[in-house]
Amino acid sequence: MQELYAQYKGLLFTLAYQLTGSASDAEDVMQDVFLKLYDVQPERLIEPKAYLCKMVTNRCLDLLKSARKRREQYFGEWLPEPILTPDDESLETVLRGELLSYAMLVLLERLSPAERSVFVLREAFGFEYHEIAELVGKSEANCRKIFSRARGKMGILLDEPVQAEAAGEEWVRRFISALELGNVDSVVSMLAEDVVLISDGGGKATAAVNPIKTRDFVIRFLIGLIQKAPNYEGGTTMELRDINGQTGLVIRSGEAIDTIALIHVEENSIRNIYFIRNPDKLRHLVNI
Repeated sequence: MQELYAQYKGLLFTLAYQLTGSASDAEDVMQDVFLKLYDVQPERLIEPKAYLCKMVTNRCLDLLKSARKRREQYFGEWLPEPILTPDDESLETVLRGELLSYAMLVLLERLSPAERSVFVLREAFGFEYHEIAELVGKSEANCRKIFSRARGKMGILLDEPVQAEAAGEEWVRRFISALELGNVDSVVSMLAEDVVLISDGGGKATAAVNPIKTRDFVIRFLIGLIQKAPNYEGGTTMELRDINGQTGLVIRSGEAIDTIALIHVEENSIRNIYFIRNPDKLRHLVNI
């Protein structure tokens, strides 16, 4: 059991995280699955990867069905929990190679639990359709249809690559510098005309209830935040960290993490900005 845990914990956490959008739920699912393994007959673990992935997928499908109603009642916009992805592989919980970009995780919220499962298993982990069919208990032909429908709901064309582009460190540094200097022209040049900013406070932290759309409104919102920053108790600091496999911005008020910000770039312009402010979604990052 210890060998299985050491070998597959990263894989199972990464799968559960992308299926649920929650690091805390993913950790619970992973631990629950390994506890249940003690009751599994050894002959059923001839192919442990497939068996474990099926257990995780089934558990996450149950969670997603119960989570849909909670998310419909959620105050404001709901964003996935951010996770730390350190460069040192020996410290990693998540498998970076199987991790979809944060922007893709946001799009996954448009899908039904079945669509989300098929999409993640196919695009993030590269399972073949016959393998996915076994994991989700559907026919291979049905899985192909579900995958195609999922892409359509996410606005991804048939021949379009799935992985959304994240902003690199240089992009983020340049953008923050332009904001801090109040260089509106530079900020304008980096934002797409139809840029969207989504802020998730969950009713527990100040956040825009609805998405902020278009370049003009996003610029006003961001410059307003920069101007208010010096007034926060304990001061405000910003640092770049590897979050969800990309350069993210950790904003602290005093010692506490106040916001995680992530940027999605498309065609050399910022298309989406995500602010995660709900303290429940930042609790697992308290020690970074």
